[in-house]
Amino acid sequence: MYLVQDDQPYLHLNGRTLKVYLYVVKENRPVGPRDVMRGLNLSSPSVAYRHLQKLEEMDLLTKNVQGNYIATKKIAVRGYVWVKKRLIPNSILYFIVFLSILIIELIVLTIHVSVETDQFKIFFLLLITITTAALILFLIEGLRAFRKIKTTDSD
Repeated sequence: MYLVQDDQPYLHLNGRTLKVYLYVVKENRPVGPRDVMRGLNLSSPSVAYRHLQKLEEMDLLTKNVQGNYIATKKIAVRGYVWVKKRLIPNSILYFIVFLSILIIELIVLTIHVSVETDQFKIFFLLLITITTAALILFLIEGLRAFRKIKTTDSD
């Protein structure tokens, strides 16, 4: 998983380190290694501490005087977009767009079904089929992308 940042083109962040970063951002408060361990079901505080240190070295987190960490910035993650404290896959946004298009197509078909020719109806049914196929593909890809960044269980 790549993070886009102004001064560095890409930072490589994946696996547990990414999940720790997302956890700290979602918490929006200073968290310690034990908080991260409990929140992500990690095996020990030292595992959480190692990932927190790695994120601090990347300047994504800062450590306060109590030894807790807080996110200094939200970095754009390739293929995802931040919506408040949640990271949403782009494919879910595409799913929403295609769902809107499908709803509009169904409304147009319903309005015109009694007055249009069979050729129009067949064309519109084909259009609805293609839109539905795209909708399903984007939903599947979006759910797969959500599983990659899920922060409730460990790798």
